Amino acid sequence: MTERILKYLLEHGHLTAEKAEELRMQYKESDKPIRELLLEQGVVSEETLLEVLSAVFRIPAVRLYENPIPPEVQQIFRADILRANTMMPFAFDPDDDGLLYVAMSDPMNMRGRDMLGILSGCRIRLFLATASDIMVTIDRCYGSDEMMEAVELYNQSEEELNLEEQVRQEDINSSPVVMMVNSMVEKAVRERASDIHIEAGADRVRVRFRVDGVLYTTSTYDRRMLSAIIARIKIISGLDISEKRKPQDGRFSASVDRREYDIRVSVLPTVYGEKCVMRLAQKKALQRDKRALGFTEEEMRKFDKILRKPNGIVLVTGPTGSGKSTTLYTALSELNSDEVNIVTVEDPVEANIDGVNQVQVNPKANMTFANALRSILRQDPDIIMIGEIRDSETAAIAVQASITGHLVVSTLHTNDTASSVTRLLDMGVESYLIADSTTGIIAQRLVRRLCPRCKKVHTLLPHELDYLDMTPAEAEKATVYEPVGCQRCNGTGYFDRIGVYEIMEISPRLRTMIARRTSAGELREAAIEEGMETLGASVRRLVLDGTTSITEMQRISVEARNNLDDISEEL
Repeated sequence: MTERILKYLLEHGHLTAEKAEELRMQYKESDKPIRELLLEQGVVSEETLLEVLSAVFRIPAVRLYENPIPPEVQQIFRADILRANTMMPFAFDPDDDGLLYVAMSDPMNMRGRDMLGILSGCRIRLFLATASDIMVTIDRCYGSDEMMEAVELYNQSEEELNLEEQVRQEDINSSPVVMMVNSMVEKAVRERASDIHIEAGADRVRVRFRVDGVLYTTSTYDRRMLSAIIARIKIISGLDISEKRKPQDGRFSASVDRREYDIRVSVLPTVYGEKCVMRLAQKKALQRDKRALGFTEEEMRKFDKILRKPNGIVLVTGPTGSGKSTTLYTALSELNSDEVNIVTVEDPVEANIDGVNQVQVNPKANMTFANALRSILRQDPDIIMIGEIRDSETAAIAVQASITGHLVVSTLHTNDTASSVTRLLDMGVESYLIADSTTGIIAQRLVRRLCPRCKKVHTLLPHELDYLDMTPAEAEKATVYEPVGCQRCNGTGYFDRIGVYEIMEISPRLRTMIARRTSAGELREAAIEEGMETLGASVRRLVLDGTTSITEMQRISVEARNNLDDISEEL
């Protein structure tokens, strides 16, 4: 069956002969199914693999997020049985001699199919679906009941066990608190959340997920649950369970659906108790192909040109959560080879890259960005990555390193490319040093993609024409969409995010202007004259091609927001 899958991928251009042979060898040496190897190595997406398996096994494919699951179907099986087999019943036909429609991710799992047939007493008709689609559907149908069951178990055992005994039951996975925390993390991963917020209120505990940059409430619990949940998280992340007056930071790893996630934990005392935020990161997700980040062909050309410079400083700028780390890691992956020595200094190290020497900032050991940089310069580096330029000392060393023959890549917190120069000037770096050292600045944001399943055409309002800088005649030819909401996007109208970029190549003209301490506004206008596409222009392009909405344009574009404010005042 493995050969049939590889042959199909080869015939349809999803795979090269060399990669197919490499996969054959890996399949023989490991105990993993070929479909897992294909997904792990990014050879195909889950959706593409679904189409391949459907064609090879001649089993129809189904998208569960397009099919509401009837309550009577949900009641047939327990969630643990469905999770163990990665299967989900989604329809029942009583007129066809009790035919039960079941979606599965592994077409070879005949044992699971037979078991569901025996337990239900029905004839089973199989369909194929992606594993993530099945697991998200199980969470949606059974997640609330499972969490309520865990709450009830906790309330029953509260009097029998003290708090520390409950949360330290590492070997008892059925412990209510362990079940709750595990379920919370798994649900967050399957809903594509980047952060989990656990917040104490006067009488309730609120749990919120940040999905595609926006927070939404996923569940609430009785306030009595807070101390047990926080204590459990503290223990698995190596924090002091008895310390409740000071902020604490830690981290732990979790495996969800055979993928490893690094979870950073921050605990903060508040009026009603401790608030916990967990940031989820799949280590492999930070190293992505440039096309997957949202770069256009022209932007990729500029990006490559900037990175090809043997020395100088490349800055990536934007607010927290704008994807700067992903861009930096993508740049490092592009530059990584046996011929160069790459050293990074980060706080924290977000993902490990083979062949790159990564240094963790440790203020307690006086390992600051500045001190680490001084030591790195004695390590014969070719390329230096600085997680963030936070102070004048780090800025000065970074600029000096770039001038003395090193390529330095780093991040800054500024709104756009031109204001990054002003920020370095404010840090005390001389203008002529900035001009000599800087080779390129990339400003970026993340905008939410409209859900392709439910988006609908939006009729432009008069003030939106001004907002998009369009005439009524141009508007008649343009097609703009707005969010609606469906099961797939969890009712938000958006699914996934894409990067929006503003890339300033430092030309001789701009270098001269920087040395003369020209204002950020004039510098920006000069860069636009030389062909720089602004953040506002980039997101406008995505609105007009149906990728995102006008609302998202307003949310991320400073210039667009100011324009809208002016329009609102006129109205």
